[in-house]
Amino acid sequence: MKPEISIILPCRNEEEALPFCLKQIKQVIKKNKLSAEIIVSDSSTDKSPEIAKRENVVLVKHNKDGYGNAYLEGFKKAQGDYIFMADADGTYNFKEIPHFIKQIKDGFDMAIGDRFAGKMEKNAMTFSHKYIGNPILSLLLKLFFGGDIRDPQCGMRAFKTSLLEKLNLQTTGFEFISEITIRSIGLNLKIKQIPINYYNRSGKSKLRSFSDAWRNIRFMLLYSPLFLFLIPGIILFLMGALSMFWFYFGSPNIFGIKLIYYPMFLSSFLTIVGYQLIFFSAFAKIYLMNHLKEKDPFLEKTFEYITIERASIMGAILLLLGMLFWSLIIIKWINSGFGELHEIKISVVALTFAIIGIQTIFSSFMLSMLSIRGK
Repeated sequence: MKPEISIILPCRNEEEALPFCLKQIKQVIKKNKLSAEIIVSDSSTDKSPEIAKRENVVLVKHNKDGYGNAYLEGFKKAQGDYIFMADADGTYNFKEIPHFIKQIKDGFDMAIGDRFAGKMEKNAMTFSHKYIGNPILSLLLKLFFGGDIRDPQCGMRAFKTSLLEKLNLQTTGFEFISEITIRSIGLNLKIKQIPINYYNRSGKSKLRSFSDAWRNIRFMLLYSPLFLFLIPGIILFLMGALSMFWFYFGSPNIFGIKLIYYPMFLSSFLTIVGYQLIFFSAFAKIYLMNHLKEKDPFLEKTFEYITIERASIMGAILLLLGMLFWSLIIIKWINSGFGELHEIKISVVALTFAIIGIQTIFSSFMLSMLSIRGK
């Protein structure tokens, strides 16, 4: 008979904790008369697979490294209408399973544990993780994506199996949990946060503090083109454009040093780089919208107005302005009998306009290519 709940445990060398976890889960299933299957998604080199076989649970042996891989392989075998996920290291209390599933049946899309709202056993979480790592990751997630998830790194969760298609999970490492949280916020899912107790793990931890933290931060940045590309791009572009205007029309003095035209090369550089970063943000956002099903009504409206033709015309105008400035320089050079000229300021402006024009034309084609939706 098809089970109602699929309880998935990622497992890599958890022979110390796995027997306890499986015993507790079976007791919970029996006591609460749950229709459930237990799936151990295993990539161990110790005796964990033998333990899973002995306990007569579903063993998914895949030998793929990575926290995300363990769940992705386990999801493939899930038959239940609901998925409950938690680590097999003894840190979580599986007596919470009925409570989590009830929240989904009551109308929530996802239930997430909150370790900081429950009782945390002494030394269950290191000082650096508790007071530095987790708070920083939580702050960045809230800053980048909104939402109010108090413990976004908690591995105890529940949701309907049908939600997997919408979540479209891709990552294979420790950032997998962040991906679930970010995708849930992006989809405006109704999330229930449940206070849970957290215990000391059994066996050696697989968590690599700095590298796993960086993987999470890197994933958040990749998933947030606003902070990775757009904001830095706007800042650099404005710094470059405004300083170029200042240097071109004036002769500013800074700390008694008269700045004539050489700083304009830096202004041009900042303008060009900033402008390209702004386009990169659009490239990234289009990719997220088309391939990861992100929604952005503002951007969709913007692209309805800024077509490839309009963007190309704007780029062509900028390019022609640059060419016009160069033409004026060439005419002046010819009139001077091909003598020495000092038209550096206008040359920098011409170069900047020409490059930005070319960027606009080809970036508009790139945006159009990325906007093509696959079947």
